[in-house]
Amino acid sequence: MHARLLYVMDPMCSWCWGFAPVLESLAEQAADAGVGLQLVLGGLRRDSIAIDAAARVRYLGYWQAVNASTGQLFNFKDGLPEGLVYDTEPACRALVTARSLAPELVWPLAQLIQRAFYTEGVDVTRASVLVELAERAGIPRIVFAEAFDSVAQREATAADVSWTQDLGIAGFPTLLAENKGQLALLTNGYQPLDVLEPLLARWLERLEHA
Repeated sequence: MHARLLYVMDPMCSWCWGFAPVLESLAEQAADAGVGLQLVLGGLRRDSIAIDAAARVRYLGYWQAVNASTGQLFNFKDGLPEGLVYDTEPACRALVTARSLAPELVWPLAQLIQRAFYTEGVDVTRASVLVELAERAGIPRIVFAEAFDSVAQREATAADVSWTQDLGIAGFPTLLAENKGQLALLTNGYQPLDVLEPLLARWLERLEHA
């Protein structure tokens, strides 16, 4: 079966953190039908200016909205410290690197990065942090560190972002269902499980009878 779910996300996107439990349930639903999941990294921010007090208030407002809508937990006290440079490329590159080394560990690593950033107040823009999280996910430290810093993984990450932009995807999370190169949009933006579960079920049913 030439079919898969494509999850276009950024691990430092708060709505993607809110969507994580929904995505996990949908991935299990698809896996039961023999359809796998692949993460595509959209690249949310490439900021080079450190967060100041005003920016922190603004970003925490986004977190509060996600918390209110999804129930996902956030560390409002320690998260987004002033001085953090909100560049999501390293975290995205960590997942692209994991995808090339151990595809089955990409989603576990994504969850580790999200939890560290949103609930533990950890700076996941730092390479040393990402190497440690990758090791916790099950990827050997030295192997991951060498690949993470390579030109090939930087280019692969840029290719993910370009693919996302070429499709006109401007918001995350976005979930696509692909069969033989044909893409179907399941959602662009957060939707609860009770909305998306029947949509995926119908797509899987059509797939089975195609």
